[in-house]
Amino acid sequence: MKIGELAQLSGLNASRIRFYEAQGLIRQVERQTNGYRRYPPQVLQTLKIIQCAQQAGFSLEELKLLLPDAATGEFKHDELVAGLERKVEQIEEMQLHLAQSKARLLEVIESIQARPEGMGCGANAERVLASLNVGARLAREER
Repeated sequence: MKIGELAQLSGLNASRIRFYEAQGLIRQVERQTNGYRRYPPQVLQTLKIIQCAQQAGFSLEELKLLLPDAATGEFKHDELVAGLERKVEQIEEMQLHLAQSKARLLEVIESIQARPEGMGCGANAERVLASLNVGARLAREER
């Protein structure tokens, strides 16, 4: 199929497909005598894998390791599983970091809302910032 048809079926624009080809993610491209690219049907599956993996947070370099081998067209089972497991670990680390950040922000919100009666917004901001600075200093000292 030509690049226009592949773009329509994949939902990607032609320049994105050419970019993936230039990056070595799409390897099964045949050039016709008129210079047009001719893509086999499997490339559509490869593009769907790329889109899905990018949505899951994989970089293009990580993707290169997960796609089928250029020579055989076969997936490398052990490398594929190991790469997916690494990504799951990274996601879990990010979730932990996000949960900690959320907890800190909720504490700040609670501190801001616990403004003493009659205290102005500016003074309250100074109070909250002072408590945050003390908390950050204590956290550094604990390390």
